[in-house]
Amino acid sequence: MFNQPYRPVTYHIGGGTPSGTYPSGTGTMGGQPPQVPSGSPMTPSGTVVPVQFPSSEQSFIENILRLNLGKVGTFYMTYENNSEWNAKIFKGVLEAAGRDHIIISDPNTGVRTILLMVNLDFATFDQPLVYQYPGTIGNPPTNRR
Repeated sequence: MFNQPYRPVTYHIGGGTPSGTYPSGTGTMGGQPPQVPSGSPMTPSGTVVPVQFPSSEQSFIENILRLNLGKVGTFYMTYENNSEWNAKIFKGVLEAAGRDHIIISDPNTGVRTILLMVNLDFATFDQPLVYQYPGTIGNPPTNRR
């Protein structure tokens, strides 16, 4: 077991000048630091590097599924190294979709099943799917046939 003594270290935040002010002149070291957008990297001297973030959500499978909650889908799953069944098909109403799971329910029995995304091969739906994200330009008409 390591038994290292505690050694406090002093760091100079924001690359302040000897007078104790921030480089941008936004205040003193005791005042408010400059505003930094979430996720923006900073250099060791305290300079913020501007980064362009996507203006809309990316089309990951869980996001597409979330846009289509309440629809009946057929989910094709495979389970490696399973001696009883390697592949299985589940059909039900899509109730929830997370990063690592899908929850469906059987409309006849009400039984709910949690499926793991890692086993999902693909899914089919008998009705049109919503794919565009709300608030983006170019949403398709909702009455497609």
